[in-house]
Amino acid sequence: MIAVFLLVNGLFLWVFPLESNIPDFGYATLDGLFLLAPFVFLFLIPAITMRFFAEERKSGTIELLLTKPLTDIQLILAKYFAGLLLVLFSLLPTLIYFYSVYQLGLPKGNLDIGGAWGSYIGLLLLGASFVAVGIFSSAITDNQIVSFILAVLISGFAYIGFEFIYSLDLFGNFDLFIKSLGMSAHYSSMSRGVIDTRDLIYFFSFIAFFILLTKISLESRKW
Repeated sequence: MIAVFLLVNGLFLWVFPLESNIPDFGYATLDGLFLLAPFVFLFLIPAITMRFFAEERKSGTIELLLTKPLTDIQLILAKYFAGLLLVLFSLLPTLIYFYSVYQLGLPKGNLDIGGAWGSYIGLLLLGASFVAVGIFSSAITDNQIVSFILAVLISGFAYIGFEFIYSLDLFGNFDLFIKSLGMSAHYSSMSRGVIDTRDLIYFFSFIAFFILLTKISLESRKW
């Protein structure tokens, strides 16, 4: 997952002659990374999490796991933080991009450092949210492919779905509220370098909601 994440981002940011290519763009900015990375995460994170519970159910090891002296929430959080750790490890090597752009700026250091760190925090929270969705999707099915597709659809809608609804201008005075329900609005807000409490509450609430749904799904075996 980490290798694919770095390869895709590296090609688009430094090799392919596209608008996201940093040397060709001519400005010391990491905007290309922070625009591209969420869409790469949108497919790679579900690919990681699709096995977390679905494979356990299919192979029958879920019963053995649930007989261990662990509560359901401990089991869920263990798998959740394992996935989150992979997301963190995938982001750490991209600090090389930060250092490179910092050195290439004219004058050196001509980079919006506050915006870059805000974007990194936002990207980490975005990845953490996708992991929570992926675990829930894996907990409600024993088919990895179904889990993957479901996680991509839910995460994709949460990220850009509300933005699309907002663009249709269907709800008048409620359009801004509709937009604020999506991850994209809060991620963009953090990318400006301003860590707003409302954005943090949104992401933590989103993560807690899907972890709670996962817990309910596991507890349903007792019904």
